[in-house]
Amino acid sequence: MSTDPAARRRRFGGILLDVEPLRRDRDFRFLWIGQVISGVGRQVTVVALPFQLYVLTGSTLAVGLLALVQLAPILVFALGGGAVADAVDRRRLLIVTQLGLALASGALFVLAATPGAPLAGYYVVAFVAAGLAAVDQPARSSAIPRLVPRERLPAAIALNQLGFQAMAVAGPALGGLLLATVGVAAAFLFDAVTFGAAIVALLLIAPIPPHPGAARPSLATVAAGLRFARRKRIVLSTFVIDLVAMIFGMPSALFPALALDVFRAGPAGVGLLAAAPAAGALVGAALTGWVGRIRHPGRAVIAAVAGWGLAITLFGLSTGSFALALLFLALAGAADVFSAVVRSAIMQLETPDEIRGRVASIHILVVTSGPRIGDAEAAAVAAVAGTQFSVVSGGILCLVGLVAVVRGFPELRRYVSPVAAVPPEAVA
Repeated sequence: MSTDPAARRRRFGGILLDVEPLRRDRDFRFLWIGQVISGVGRQVTVVALPFQLYVLTGSTLAVGLLALVQLAPILVFALGGGAVADAVDRRRLLIVTQLGLALASGALFVLAATPGAPLAGYYVVAFVAAGLAAVDQPARSSAIPRLVPRERLPAAIALNQLGFQAMAVAGPALGGLLLATVGVAAAFLFDAVTFGAAIVALLLIAPIPPHPGAARPSLATVAAGLRFARRKRIVLSTFVIDLVAMIFGMPSALFPALALDVFRAGPAGVGLLAAAPAAGALVGAALTGWVGRIRHPGRAVIAAVAGWGLAITLFGLSTGSFALALLFLALAGAADVFSAVVRSAIMQLETPDEIRGRVASIHILVVTSGPRIGDAEAAAVAAVAGTQFSVVSGGILCLVGLVAVVRGFPELRRYVSPVAAVPPEAVA
């Protein structure tokens, strides 16, 4: 039997991911493994922190406020983080941010383990951690092209999506288990410890110095990235369509209330609700080998966002069956990952190398701020009209917003991929 990667891809119809970057690119492999391990811990905190706030306050608005607190530093630091990532050694920058994030998780452990700790302390730590992540993510994203050759870059991007979805499945599920067994303080401590894997991985890889012609971070360099994104409408359309999907169709802030008060599934149910979209996305990410052959990727994005909005609507209508609700969340996750992979491919193909770090920071700003705005919106609507109404209305508004985006950005539907005609074996 042939062991040639291209032959394997042909045999499986080009559906399965190419794992060659993990096999052949040492530094990418170390970075990927460290990121997945620490990411599992990070996802535990994604479940544990809103759970702790809901238990302490009994209020969905308190959880929604957390989303706004985390959004503010993202808005302030993300664009600057991209400019900094273009101008310094990215490996060194990532070591600093990972150390800072580990200390933030340690601070959450101290708060949870201290009786009567001030509620404001959780919000302060969340603010600091979100600011560090806003610098960490552009540096990590823009480091990938330096760790793999150009011909394996698409596979590396897809593997990053697979790794993210894997930790997004394992982390919330483990988080629910930890909450139900050893408590919230232990969950935060677990997160802090897992950062050790990411830091060790970064110490093992080679430095990633800036490009010789890199500009010093400034408002002017940030503005140049924003101007490019505004003028390149096909890139702008990918940002706008994701914002619409996340702002109106992201109900994760309601998971504690849904699990505890609607489904009566207990703390473990919070973890299952958070893990279900990631489980669907994990399966979807493993089956994205076909996306490089799509001639009209913009239409694929439109279809995927429509699938997301429909699945979220059906999730909101499934409050009588926890299993059915989990199924619709998994389908939503699969649709979301298809959208994410195709949107990222469009952005990478249409952005010149010299400005990719700053455009990546805009992309990260969109994909991290959109869900937080969506959390705040969902929590506010739930406080007025109930959790089920919030979920269902959000899914419907997502579909309405999608129609508006398609009409406002006709180039998205007409976009033709510049590499769609290239057979898979040509880039093996």
